[in-house]
Parts: sequence; structure tokens; C-alpha cells
Amino acid sequence: MTTLTITRAYQHFFDTHPNGTLALTGGILNALGDIVAQVSQNTVRTFYCFVSQSHQQRRPGWDAARTLRFFCFGFGISPLLGRWNVVLERRFPLCRRRSHKVSLGALSKRVAADQLLMAPFGLVLFIGCMGAMEGRDLAQIRERYSDMYTTALLANWKVWPMAQLVNFRYMPLPYRIPFQSTCGVFWTLYLSLLNAK
Repeated sequence: MTTLTITRAYQHFFDTHPNGTLALTGGILNALGDIVAQVSQNTVRTFYCFVSQSHQQRRPGWDAARTLRFFCFGFGISPLLGRWNVVLERRFPLCRRRSHKVSLGALSKRVAADQLLMAPFGLVLFIGCMGAMEGRDLAQIRERYSDMYTTALLANWKVWPMAQLVNFRYMPLPYRIPFQSTCGVFWTLYLSLLNAK
């Protein structure tokens, strides 16, 4: 019953304020991904301190500023991703007007366009925005690109094509960004751990 109420509320807000709804949903889910990453990192560090019996080290805490940065990034990029999904929907329609049969060619083109165009661009935005929000200068941001861009993009291509295949095939347009953001909790966990190194 609660799920149905949340779904109806989401649909109402999406219909009346699509960009705001996507921004808030993406921000919250991105922040959740960072919280999961921090809990994971802190659990490992605490265990390491316990095993090595190095109790002098301070117990790791939660970095609220880091979570806020992830929220801001998700808040900013989600409406852009929503527009991108509309473009893909129009450019590569899955069903012809008279046929309800799904075109595997159009589905493949959607996934390919997403992974070859939006994934590299989104990763550039992520690294640049995170660097700027962390107060890094241009040289440090360039160094961050050289350190993590290729690694993250290759990891992206191992994970996201299958997730986007499911997303584009089965999710209605209003629910694609929440689905992507929910899968993205684990991707954010990966990016957060990579960004923190």
C-alpha cells in the first residue's frame, strides 16, 4: 500500500515538475550511494584497526560534506539525464506505431549511444564537478582525470550496458532515472571509493 502511494506521489510530481522531481530523486539516491560507500570504508578501517590492535588511530567518522557533494552532483545531473532519455526515446523508438514488437536494433542503438556518448561525458562531469566542489585547482583536477578516468570508464562499460538494456527495455520514461539512480547507488559506491583514493 505504501509503495503504491509513493509511486502515485512520484508520478504526480514527475508530471507536474519533471526536472525538480528528477533532481531531488537523483540527489537523494546519489547521497545514499556515498553513505553506503562511507559506511563500507569505515567498517573496513575499524576492522583493520581492531585486527592490528592500533587503538590509537581515531575512529573514522561520517564526512557530511562529501555526501553533500554527491547529493549536489546527483541533483544537477539527473535533469540532464532525463532530457537525454527523452532524446533517446525519440531518436530510437522501440516499437513501431502499428506493431507492439520491440525492435532489438533500436534497443541496441539506445544502449550504444548511451554508453559511447553519455557515459564518457557524465564521467568527465563527475570528475570535474567533484574536483571543483572539493576545492581542487585545475592542475589537481587534471591529475584526477589522468588517475581515474580510464579506470572508471572501463569499469562503467563492464556494468552499465546490461543495466541500461533492462532500463530502456522495461522502464517507462518517468522511472528510468530513478531506476538508473537506484542501480547507481552501487556505482556511486564504486566512484566514491575511487574518488576517495
